[in-house]
Amino acid sequence: MADCHDTIGVPLARDGSSGRPPRHVARSRSLAAAVCLLAIVVLWAPIHAQQPTHVPRVGLLSSATAAGHAVLLDAFRQGMRELGHVEGKTFSLELRYGEGKSERLPALARELVGRKVDVIVASTDEPITAARRETRTIPIVMVNSIDPVGTGLVASLARPGGNVTGLANVSADLSGKRLELLREVVPGLSRVALVWNPDARGTVLDYKESEAAAGLLHLKLLSVEVASPTDLDEALSTVTREHAQAMLVLPGNPVAFSKRAEIAGFARKNHLPSMYGLREYVEAGGLVSYGPNTPDIYRRAAGYVDKILKGAKPAELPVERPTRFELLINLKTAKALGLTMQRSLLERADQLIQ
Repeated sequence: MADCHDTIGVPLARDGSSGRPPRHVARSRSLAAAVCLLAIVVLWAPIHAQQPTHVPRVGLLSSATAAGHAVLLDAFRQGMRELGHVEGKTFSLELRYGEGKSERLPALARELVGRKVDVIVASTDEPITAARRETRTIPIVMVNSIDPVGTGLVASLARPGGNVTGLANVSADLSGKRLELLREVVPGLSRVALVWNPDARGTVLDYKESEAAAGLLHLKLLSVEVASPTDLDEALSTVTREHAQAMLVLPGNPVAFSKRAEIAGFARKNHLPSMYGLREYVEAGGLVSYGPNTPDIYRRAAGYVDKILKGAKPAELPVERPTRFELLINLKTAKALGLTMQRSLLERADQLIQ
C-alpha cells in the first residue's frame, strides 16, 4: 500500500510554495487514490464475509434408544420450529442415547461437555444427574424430572439457582389416582404388580407414594424391578408367577419406555389389565394411561432452549410443572382382554383408541 500512500500525499516545495501540481496531475492522483481505497474495500470484504458464523449446538441426552425416543425428539424439533428456529442454521443437535444402559450415561454426558455444546437437554432423572455431574456451567434443560427439588437438582421450582432448569413431572402426585382408575377397570382388584426402576432417583419417590396409596386402597403391591434390558424377561415372569391381577408401569423408566411394545404385548397375551403413566404405552397397545402429555412437555422444553440461547440464565428461569393430564383408553386392547369398561370411565377419557 506504499504506492497508494505516496499518491495521496501532497509535498511542499523547497522554496516554501505550495508545490501544487497542475490540475490534470491532481486529478490523476485523486483518481489513483480512489482506486486504491476501492481495492482495500474489495480485498477486505471477502475476508470479513468468510468469518464463520457460530451455530449454537444443543446436546440431547436420553437413556432410551433412538427409535424409542423418536416421537419426543420430533416434538422438540417442532417446538424449535414454532419459535422460528431452523435446524442447521440457528441451531444444531448433538444426540446421545444410552440405549437403556444407565452405565453409559456419564461418558455420553462427558462427550457433550467436551463438544462444548451451548445447552444440554436431558430427559428423565438419570441423564439429568449425569449431565449435572459433568458441568456446572453449561445450561441444562431437564425434561420429566419427577422430583427436582427432592433429588437436589434445583434449589427450588421458583428459583432453580444453578445451571439446571426445565420441566418437572408430577408422577408421584398421580400415584393414588392411577391405582384408583385401575381398580375401576378391574372390580375386586387386590394384587397389583408395580414395574419400576430403583436406579432412577425420582422413581423411588414415585414408588413410595404408590406404596402409600396402595395401603389406603387396601391393595397389595408386588415390586417388579426393571433397571436394564436384561431384567425385562425375568421381571415379566415374576408378574405371572406372583399371580398379579393387574400391572402398573411407572414413568421415568427409559428401559421400560423403549420396550413399551413388548410390555403391552405381554399384558395382552397374559390377559393382564395394565395402567401406565405415559400415553405412548397405550398407543403401543397398552390398556390405560393417565399422566401429562409427554410430547407436549418436549415441545415446551424448546422454549427454555430458546430463552437460554438468547441470553437467559437457567438459575432465573422457574421450573414448570404440567397442568393438564390425559386419560387414554385403548378399546381394542380392552376387547382383546375381554373387559367391559364402565361407561363413566369412558366418558372421562380424553382419548379412546379404537
